[in-house]
Amino acid sequence: MQAGFIDGAYVTGTGEMHRVQNPSTEAEIAAFPGLAPNQIEAAIASARRTFDSGVWSGLSGAARAEALTCFAAALARRRDEIVDIIMREAGCPRHSLSMNAQVAMPLSQMPEILSLFLSLPESEENPLPLAQRVSPYGMVIQSHRRYTPIGVVAAIAAYNFPFLTALWKVFPALIAGNTVVLRPSPLTPISAMVFAAAAIEAALPPGVLNIVLEPGIEGSRLLTTHPAIDMVAFTGSTPVGTQIMAQAAPTMKRIQLELGGKSAQIFLPDSAERAVAAAVSVCTSHAGQGCAIGTRIFVPQDRKAEICEQIAAAFATIRIGRADEAQTQLGPVISAAQRARCEHFVALAQQHGGRVIAGGKRPAHLDNGFFFEATALDVPDNANPAAQEEIFGPVATIIGYRDLDHAVEMANDSRYGLSGYVHGQDKAAAFKVGLAIRSGTVNVNAGMMSSYISSGGIRMSGINRERGVEGLRLYQNMSCLNLGG
Repeated sequence: MQAGFIDGAYVTGTGEMHRVQNPSTEAEIAAFPGLAPNQIEAAIASARRTFDSGVWSGLSGAARAEALTCFAAALARRRDEIVDIIMREAGCPRHSLSMNAQVAMPLSQMPEILSLFLSLPESEENPLPLAQRVSPYGMVIQSHRRYTPIGVVAAIAAYNFPFLTALWKVFPALIAGNTVVLRPSPLTPISAMVFAAAAIEAALPPGVLNIVLEPGIEGSRLLTTHPAIDMVAFTGSTPVGTQIMAQAAPTMKRIQLELGGKSAQIFLPDSAERAVAAAVSVCTSHAGQGCAIGTRIFVPQDRKAEICEQIAAAFATIRIGRADEAQTQLGPVISAAQRARCEHFVALAQQHGGRVIAGGKRPAHLDNGFFFEATALDVPDNANPAAQEEIFGPVATIIGYRDLDHAVEMANDSRYGLSGYVHGQDKAAAFKVGLAIRSGTVNVNAGMMSSYISSGGIRMSGINRERGVEGLRLYQNMSCLNLGG
């Protein structure tokens, strides 16, 4: 397997050996030399040279959209291949709803991203008051906001949704006129190379899209520090995100970070029974490996015991198994280290007064694979470590509240702020609770993952937003042009 795509051509790595495991079986599915730092530097130079030449940035938005429509069609023709890769490298069950979010959804969003961008003006007038439109010398003043490409973008994707998190960076960056160096997670690198095959088929100019695979972090560090990189877009953990901020600061790069989450789900008393299905969804949504999943489930205290019993019964029916098996609802987590993290937090939750009501361990019938049972924890309060730290596995935490003010107080008692959920038949009451939650996104009796709606975190969940108008404008510089005459 090739370890890179640089300046329009596949590249064989000269760096350390890169080995990729299937999380369902622990079998090695790929082994190849990764790129060395000097090869990643060559990718950066290619992207810089291509951007500065104007061969892509100098095209009209319509011309770029025409080329990217061909690129999107080439990716769509590889849908089955992408599904198979993600099943093997990420461990996502082939027949799950999560696989739809992994592949079908981002493929459907490609033309929407292009269409939304083309609807945005390249320049727009600043709303000057009439008194400022004429200077003291009688000169008529006009002021415009002008939008231009930012330059070279380093796109660093996550392992949980490797194709989706890459596409959400690559397409907005490219349609805005930038060039891109894409670096996937070392745990899930194979799906990134599908972008290379599509770029060749669509005849994108060499250097517009470069792809670098590496087993370590040297290349990632280079992408976040190199002066030829203008922007870093990253999806991943909060600790890594804080490192990226620090590394990008000396060269004043623009950054977009979607980081960890510990999202709350508040169930009003009139909808408490919905918490059972929500808990099942938390664990079966790609084994809980989603930053916006609502892992903290708040229910009325006087119904908590009843709901915990129902959750335990529901979890007993969840089918756990390999990602290629048709009946699998819950697949593996990505690695042995991630499985150990789940075990660590289950033990820690119990040490701080919690109890396991379902799961909590490795399944006895599966000898191979990084599996962890669907786990529900009954914890006494929101201070429990399992309610404060992102576990990133099939672990849901059940917490009782005295009243809705108490529920909101606990929901907001978190260093994260990526998403939030409110469920209630009384729509006015549910909406009021939703307004009180401090988070980058709040979903009241609904959820949306649209090209037209941006998402992003506050506090330790990130900075800036993806998708929507805000996500597109992020890949552009804005300058003011003042004209007199």
